[in-house]
Amino acid sequence: MMEQLSKDIVIGIDGGGTHTRVMAVDLNGNVLSYIEKGASSIYKDLQAKQNVHQAIEEALHLSGKKVEQVHALTAGIAGLDSDSDLEWVVPLTELEGLNCRKEHVNDAVVAHSGALLTEPGIVVIAGTGSNIYAINEEGQRIKNYDLTHYAASAARFLAYDATFELLAGNIDESDQELVRDIVKHWNVSSVEEMSQLARYGFAAAKRERDKRFAQLAPTITAAALNNCKLAKLVCDRAIHQIAVGVEPEIKVSLIGSVVNSPYFQSSLAIRMNEGKNKKYRLIQPKFSPAAGAVLLALKQLEIPIDEPLLRNLSHHPRSING
Repeated sequence: MMEQLSKDIVIGIDGGGTHTRVMAVDLNGNVLSYIEKGASSIYKDLQAKQNVHQAIEEALHLSGKKVEQVHALTAGIAGLDSDSDLEWVVPLTELEGLNCRKEHVNDAVVAHSGALLTEPGIVVIAGTGSNIYAINEEGQRIKNYDLTHYAASAARFLAYDATFELLAGNIDESDQELVRDIVKHWNVSSVEEMSQLARYGFAAAKRERDKRFAQLAPTITAAALNNCKLAKLVCDRAIHQIAVGVEPEIKVSLIGSVVNSPYFQSSLAIRMNEGKNKKYRLIQPKFSPAAGAVLLALKQLEIPIDEPLLRNLSHHPRSING
């Protein structure tokens, strides 16, 4: 007779951005394994399902556990914005033998769980994607999408904005280095040649085009820090949209490569202090989104999230703002 294995681990999945991050943790908060694979959103990778399945399987293998030992799983997936999205999201965690409690939420929810431990406050996500998610003092959960607001601060949007301003001729002497970098990025020799490339949409496939534009974002945020007029213009537009989106709450945590760039951080700190409704306080995320997913999985089992558990979880480097 086959021995029945005890269900003694949980799995947290952070499917934000261009990577899937899977963390396997025991019921005391000790991290047993951590794996990164390709994107989990079908909007970023047509192999999303395979990426998530492979990440879960490798995390289990590294932890020395079997799929039957998973007690609960929480997956935060970019692009899960309505119930209709569950049609492609649920299959991401459908593995043979993975019969456990499962929760599928937007990636902003696991980011908030990790950053603020579900206490009242706001997470601003701006990296590959963009999202603002808040829990207010009454426990209400609010996304800027719910208010039909979108902060165009994702990496690709900064690059689109800067590129089109450049093509429109809205530049001066302070922009020359950034202009050279953008032209070089597109493997052309001049702005005129780049404008010809623009006529054909830069790239045939939308995923490839968005990816190429997103790769320009670090160049633009760095240029803004060096007083490049064009870079500051597009960054300040995005910062304004973020500030409008967070205009009624309290603690604010920043997640993502764009919003954590020095120019965005310093500018947002100033804007938060000038809030008209309330004053805001920027704080560092306490845990990574993957660890936030783990905490939500543990909550499914009604396991107390106490100091010893949080201390155990913090011993793994990828649990802290990873």
